[in-house]
Amino acid sequence: MPKMKTHRGAAKRFKVNKSGKILRSKAYKSHILTKKTTKRKRNLRKSTIVSDAEVKKIKVLLPYA
Repeated sequence: MPKMKTHRGAAKRFKVNKSGKILRSKAYKSHILTKKTTKRKRNLRKSTIVSDAEVKKIKVLLPYA
C-alpha cells in the first residue's frame, strides 16, 4: 500500500492543536482594510476552530495531522 499524500493546500491553511481540534485563520483580512475598524481587524488576526460539519472533510485531506 503506498503512502497517503497530504493535500498541500489544506496543510498550509489548517493546523491541529494539542487537543486535536483543527484551527483555521479568519477570512476578510487580505484587502480593503481602510474601511474596517481597528477592533474588527484585530479580531481577524486570531485563529478559530473549524466547525464540526467540516472537520471530517479536512481530516481526509490531512491524513497525518
